[in-house]
Formats: sequence, C-alpha cells, structure tokens
Amino acid sequence: MLRHYRMFAAYNRWANAQVYAAAAELSDAEFRSDHGAFFGSLHRTLNHLLVADRIWMKRFTGTGEAPATLDAVLYEDLDVLAAARRAEDERIIAWTSQLDEATLAANFSYSPVTQPVEITQPLSPALAHLFNHQTHHRGQCHMTLTALGKPSLQLDLIYFLRTEGREWM
Repeated sequence: MLRHYRMFAAYNRWANAQVYAAAAELSDAEFRSDHGAFFGSLHRTLNHLLVADRIWMKRFTGTGEAPATLDAVLYEDLDVLAAARRAEDERIIAWTSQLDEATLAANFSYSPVTQPVEITQPLSPALAHLFNHQTHHRGQCHMTLTALGKPSLQLDLIYFLRTEGREWM
C-alpha cells in the first residue's frame, strides 16, 4: 500500500498542476464566476481543496494550519494560492515518503469540522479519502473550465502513469 499512496501523492501534485495551469489562463472574472460546482467558482473550489488538505494533514501529522471551516477562502490571489498548493503537495509527498505499513494500519483520532465528535479509525482509509476527495473536486474544476468554454483537461491517473508517472508502473 505504501507505493500506492506514494503514487497517488505524485499524481495529486501533477493533476493539481494541470488544473492550476488552466486556471492561470482565465480572466479574474472567469476564475471567480459561479458555475454550479459545490463551492461555486474555481476560486472557491481550489481554496476548498487546500483547506481540506491542510485539515487532513494536521490530523495526520499534528502540525500545520487547520482552517476552522470547509469553505474558508485562504487566498484571494491565484498566484499566491498556487504557491500554497505546490507547497502542500510537496508536504504530502514528503509525508507519504516516510510512512511505514505499521503507521498506515494504526488507528488515529480526530474530530470532524462539521461534527465535533471524536472519530477513531485506521490511517489507511483516511489517507485514501484525502486523495479521492482531491479527485472529486478536481472533477468539479474540470466541469467549471469546460463550462467556461476552455479545452478539456486530461486528468486521468492512467494518463499520468503513461506520461510523467512511468516510474509508478
């Protein structure tokens, strides 16, 4: 499982870079326009992804920032948001690279933002959720970009593996 999660961390960084490159081509109005995604705009969706990753990484590691709400807007400026995203992706890669099987199997406890009760569960499925959550909302980013008439992004894991992620095959 360790190799699998490390592959997902590398894929996550790559896919986020694709989305942010496409976002950089938008006007500010397009970046902030609501196109029906759960968090409305690309701006708010990308902020949510960073918020959620920071919350989960704080739970996993005990360090870092953990925003108090899932809809927090951490950064208004796309360039600053993109730099923070790159840093968080590198943090995830570094953390997954030092995991071992015992840590993945071990329980950890946390309190959800939306329901402050203590949850105890194994780390492995929660880490799977971190990557699945990214994929889910990147799909909404893709929808937003296509609704704006922009070219479709190639975000499939298999495409990553066939191109820049060959080391994981």
